[in-house]
Amino acid sequence: MAKYQRVKATCNTKKLKTPADFRQASEVFKALSNPNRLLIVDALAQGERCVADLTALVGLDMSTVSNHLSVLRNVGILRDDRRGTQVFYALRKACLLNIFCCLDEFHAEDEE
Repeated sequence: MAKYQRVKATCNTKKLKTPADFRQASEVFKALSNPNRLLIVDALAQGERCVADLTALVGLDMSTVSNHLSVLRNVGILRDDRRGTQVFYALRKACLLNIFCCLDEFHAEDEE
């Protein structure tokens, strides 16, 4: 039988969770379930970017990238800022990047 380490969360876990809390979380995870959206979030970890930059990064047409950005914005991951004819996107909460760090650690353990 495997022994498991007790994991200490780095977030506020004092509040008792409800099913509604997990429904909201599931929407965020659903939005992050696309590799192109993960690439966009990873790029925005470096700072805000305009749609044209993100389109070039992802390598898809602008309407597809705009759709991905809309999905991420609608669940609260991104904020947008229109400046003239350009729209810039940024992460609303940097703590989202903790998921990326956790995944890196998770996969690093598999490689050992």
